[in-house]
Amino acid sequence: MRHAIATSLLALALAAGSAQAQDFSIGWNPRSGDVWVDTWLSDMNRYGSRYRDPFVDELVRHHSAPRELVIDLLTRRRWAPGDIYFACALARQIGRPCRYVVDVWERDHGQGWGAIAKRMGIKPGSAEFHRLKRGMVPSYDRWGRPIRLDAQLERDFPGRGKGPKHHGGGPDRGHGPGHGGKGKGNDHGHGPGHGGKGHGKGKGKD
Repeated sequence: MRHAIATSLLALALAAGSAQAQDFSIGWNPRSGDVWVDTWLSDMNRYGSRYRDPFVDELVRHHSAPRELVIDLLTRRRWAPGDIYFACALARQIGRPCRYVVDVWERDHGQGWGAIAKRMGIKPGSAEFHRLKRGMVPSYDRWGRPIRLDAQLERDFPGRGKGPKHHGGGPDRGHGPGHGGKGKGNDHGHGPGHGGKGHGKGKGKD
């Protein structure tokens, strides 16, 4: 029942909002302390703004985030999806509720995510931060969205290389959500599913 209510609230919020996805590309800088993390959190802004359902599901199912909180951050508080993802991923890494990190970020976000993570014992460049960074890759797999690995992550995911090459060497902008990362997704883009399986249909326009 709570899931159905939350889903209805999200649908109403989307209907009431702008028909176009919010643009977080101007003036948004997570300052995580890692260029690769900043790049792909920015890509999550595009993905989460355009494909909200699978973005919300990822945080709820795999990062223990309350659905109502994620929807509230996306709609009423107008948080960037990349900030929401990092807050909940960081919370899971330190064993605290996502709401705890959200409250800290709303109070001290001027310091950037790198400073917040360091205060919570996850210093950028540390082994703990690398585990946080590595956890972003399975999220992209579940979304069926291509992601390029840096040299450090290539050692953690042997055989994957740097993934698909995109124009300008940056994140892909034309792939929609997969379907659980397996088989054929009914998304708006085509990309690797979990373990490189599955292809979406067509090309997205985000």
